[in-house]
Order: sequence, then C-alpha cells, then structure tokens
Amino acid sequence: MKIAQMTALVTGATGGLGQAIARELAGRGASVVLTGRRADVLGPLTAELGGRAIIADLTDRDAAAALMDEAGPVDILVAGAGLPASGPLTEYTLEAVDRALDVNLRAPVVLARLAAEEMVSRRRGHLVFVSSVGGKMAAGGTSLYNATKFGLRGFSLALREDLRPHGVGVSTIYPGFIRDAGMFAETDITLPRGLGTHTPGDVAHAVSRAIERDLAEVDVAPLTFRLGARFAGVAPVLAARMARLGGGDRLTQALSEAQRGKR
Repeated sequence: MKIAQMTALVTGATGGLGQAIARELAGRGASVVLTGRRADVLGPLTAELGGRAIIADLTDRDAAAALMDEAGPVDILVAGAGLPASGPLTEYTLEAVDRALDVNLRAPVVLARLAAEEMVSRRRGHLVFVSSVGGKMAAGGTSLYNATKFGLRGFSLALREDLRPHGVGVSTIYPGFIRDAGMFAETDITLPRGLGTHTPGDVAHAVSRAIERDLAEVDVAPLTFRLGARFAGVAPVLAARMARLGGGDRLTQALSEAQRGKR
C-alpha cells in the first residue's frame, strides 16, 4: 500500500529505532501518531514531524486499549516498543517476566487486534511488527527474549493469512545488531570480529519497503546472521553448539549485564 497521506501509529517512538521509523514514514508523506513513555523525547520529535504524541506505558495492561482509543483509526501500525529481556530466566522476578511478556508480545497482539478491526472494515491497512533475529534463532541467556520474539513471528505469519482476504497486510522486521541507537548500541559492547551491524535508518527503510511491497518478513542483518538463522531453523541444537564454540555465550552474558537495569 502507499504510505503518503496515510495515518501511521508508531509505538516505541522514544527509542532510537522508533525515531528513525517515525522520520521515515513522515518523510514518505504519512501523518504520524507517536507513542512512548518519555514526553521529553516525544514532544520535540512530534514538533519536528508535525504529528501527534500520546504518552503510553505498555507495561500497563490497560495502556494498549487506551492508546488505540486515543489514536483513533490508523492505516498503518508499527509495533516497535520492546524490552531487552536478556539474561537467565532464573534471575528474573515474576513481575519482570510479566513486563517482558506484556511489552514484547501481549501489547503487539492487543494493538493488532484493535487496529485490524477498523482496517478490515475499510479493506485497507498494514501491520508491522519489529522483532529481532532472536525471533528466528535462539541463544543461551536469552530464553525470555527468544520466547517473545519467536511468539511474535508465529503470530504475525498466521495473522497475515487471516487478514490477507480483507486487503490488510502484515509484515515483521528482524534486525540484527544495530549501531548508533537502540538496545544493542546503548550497551557499548564491541562485537567479535566478523559480526556486522546495520543502522537505524536501515531498519526504517525496511519498514517502509515492507509496507509498500507487502512483504511478510524482512531481515536487517548481515549475511552471516541470515544464514545462521536458516541453519538454526533446520538444526537448532547443532546451531546452538556452534554458537557456544564461537563465543556466543560470552556475548549474551555481556549483553545481560549491560541491560540488567532495563528489566
């Protein structure tokens, strides 16, 4: 579908990836509705892009429905809000488990449910979920994160089939390590040699391309990651062993320590 003159709701707009996505859609002529928890970021961004801002904390189970009520009908939904959810499951309190599940999985499902109803009635619309390569391949020390991202992939692929006859598209974006902004960039961790990165702009462009071409999935990751994800889908145990031998456990442990305060 075209993006120009459409109304696009972007969640997680206060994060680096969300800001890049908002700018991409606004630059292509969309009227943007931006949401996140930080008014100090949303205000200037909304002023820059000429859209609307709605403060929402998706760890609150009532927030998703309230957000859709305030936003009104939208043509494009980009569910980009997320929590790192890294680290061994046994280190999480039950409250922290709920927060990760609510923000990373439940909120996108609820938002899609409410947005899709209007889209189906108009026979026009597109839903975009920002996932991660962690939605295609598992790694030690990321069980909760993988659960939410694997779940989002299954949900989006099935929902795409449900909504296809009604003229509504569904796409999922799978970023790898993103530099300059976002969860990984904020950790300031140096990746092992051979693991490449992409920019927030690459993710934003993937979002607009997915909408315009009605693509089911778009990977924003180097070839090594894309091939690794395919191999993990066929031989997950062997893929996990190879990741351990390659130092994957040390990397996920470092990420867990750096992101501990965001649970």
